[in-house]
Amino acid sequence: MTVLLVRADQVVPIDQLITEIWGEYPPRRAIAGLHVYVSQIRKFLRRPGQNESPVITRPPGYVLRLGHDRLDFHCFERLVCEGRDHLRERRYQQATATFESALDLWRDPLLDDVCHGPILEGFQTWLKEARLECIEMLTDSRLMLGRHRELVSDLYQLTTEHPLREALHRQLMLALYRCGRRADALHVYQAARKTLNEELGLEPCRALQDMQRAILTSDDRLELHVPA
Repeated sequence: MTVLLVRADQVVPIDQLITEIWGEYPPRRAIAGLHVYVSQIRKFLRRPGQNESPVITRPPGYVLRLGHDRLDFHCFERLVCEGRDHLRERRYQQATATFESALDLWRDPLLDDVCHGPILEGFQTWLKEARLECIEMLTDSRLMLGRHRELVSDLYQLTTEHPLREALHRQLMLALYRCGRRADALHVYQAARKTLNEELGLEPCRALQDMQRAILTSDDRLELHVPA
């Protein structure tokens, strides 16, 4: 069912469905078992007064037709795109509200008990990355609105959970600096640099290095004139 939802309005071949359900070593009667699963899904989705199931057979597999229904992850993707446009055009209030609406659609845990095959694993990876990108853009919007004080604790938690996301370290450094915590901001840089060296053998990216230099020199560009 989950695979058909992820690939809604697209034909999912039988062999791909079998791999998603049973992995690389399916049982001998996997095709018969798949037919049973599809039959159960059709019964589950049956609606009063509707003769045709939204799950239809279409060679070489099956397709789930959404019709007028909408999926949360489609709405999430649309809101992220809208928020990105607002951010690009410096409409920070609108961007913040749109990103917050997108994250309100998030449900945890996501697919943790059903990810077996490449389709669902790839989809979960995409969703997690999209969520982190949304969080980063939301944080940029809030920073541009002068909401740095309320961001510090959340950013400390995020950098702990995602220590290789350099954008989060950069945002935490900026938030701390604007709170008058210059030494703490520089400590974040050193901690991030150590992690990147130990885990990947890399130096911090240019954006993170630029943030460190700007803080060391008290660059005026870090003091933003936020909109009212």
